[in-house]
Amino acid sequence: MFRQAKNIDTAFRQMRFFTVIVVVLSVALATYSIYAGYEVQRAAHNKVFILANGKALEAYAADRKDNIPVEARDHVKMFHHFFFSLDPDEKVIQDNISKALYLADGSAKQQYDNLKENGYYTNLISGNISQEIRADSITVNIESYPFYFRFKGEQIIIRPTTIVTRSLVTEGYLRNVGRSDNNPHGFLIEKWKTLENKDIKTQNR
Repeated sequence: MFRQAKNIDTAFRQMRFFTVIVVVLSVALATYSIYAGYEVQRAAHNKVFILANGKALEAYAADRKDNIPVEARDHVKMFHHFFFSLDPDEKVIQDNISKALYLADGSAKQQYDNLKENGYYTNLISGNISQEIRADSITVNIESYPFYFRFKGEQIIIRPTTIVTRSLVTEGYLRNVGRSDNNPHGFLIEKWKTLENKDIKTQNR
């Protein structure tokens, strides 16, 4: 009878040990499943698919901080493109300036108002003058906020008889704002001013 009780006790211990092992393994499996599910979900959030020409192309999301220098330089480039790329057409001028002013604060609007008051845009139209901008370098300091930038480029003024090339150097600061269709990079140029704008070459046509 004692042996039978001993066998029952041993069997009970073995069953308890087996049960503990099963419970521990179940908890471990559940924990791993939750972790794996979280990783899959996070990976799925970093994937987007873009439909182009009937094909689904996979794209990956990235933290904005990884793209700040690229987006900041492109924002500055696009602002200068819209502000300085003009043709002798009032609608073209107004459309480009409007796009540029969405990317900057009142400092750009003030420069626009000064040029308009001095008859700059009227002279472009009456003189059949076109204007282009070419960016040479755009430096952005992201070590301190707001981000300081300096733009260096060439302003090409195409007149009926001559082509004038001017050096253009501007500076300003970039502040974060919400993204929109009019401001896809989510930056706003502040305290924008021209440091240099002088003739460097004149070519007869």
